[in-house]
Amino acid sequence: MKVGKVLLPAAAENCYVAINEQTNESIIIDPGSAAERIKNAVAQTGTTPVAILLTHGHFDHAGEAATIAKEYNIKIYAHEAQEEELKNPSLNLSGAMYGSSESYKADCFLKDDQEMDLAGMHFKCLFTPGHTPGGCCFYFPDAGVVFTGDTLFCGSVGRTDFPGGSMRQLVNSIRSKLMTLPDDTICYPGHNTPTTIEEERIYNPYL
Repeated sequence: MKVGKVLLPAAAENCYVAINEQTNESIIIDPGSAAERIKNAVAQTGTTPVAILLTHGHFDHAGEAATIAKEYNIKIYAHEAQEEELKNPSLNLSGAMYGSSESYKADCFLKDDQEMDLAGMHFKCLFTPGHTPGGCCFYFPDAGVVFTGDTLFCGSVGRTDFPGGSMRQLVNSIRSKLMTLPDDTICYPGHNTPTTIEEERIYNPYL
């Protein structure tokens, strides 16, 4: 797997393009804003997108999912607990922080620990509520990569002062779902820089 990052403007959020260089296909993770910027980045990879994965329903991660899905005629995947936060503007924060109340949706809802193969890559959906009630991470064991959204950051964790947030639940999610992954697993967070499970286990003050 090769991972490309697109820095988006809504909240300096990271959108990722997970690339299978053997099949020349890709998966887009968290297309939150600036659809044209995402499409340009995908074009530069020369790959064919086959799916969109959403780590949670906040506007800065899900805001352009429908536009990107329509562009490539692909489906949007999210954890089943995200359905309400995607469609409810008070939970997805589009009205409060983006200035325009919007409702989002996914085509396919996944269960905790559900495994799938897309673009020739195998991954598992890890349910990690706390930042939002429906938050999840996507773990690609063969590549040693996990996309952590706003659950786990380099040296920090996601905010829990938004509707439905819980620090106790977030820390428990990280300890039970992420800290059990191999030490050398690379974490690609929704904001800021990548890290590893080992680095966070040793240095993250919240854990």
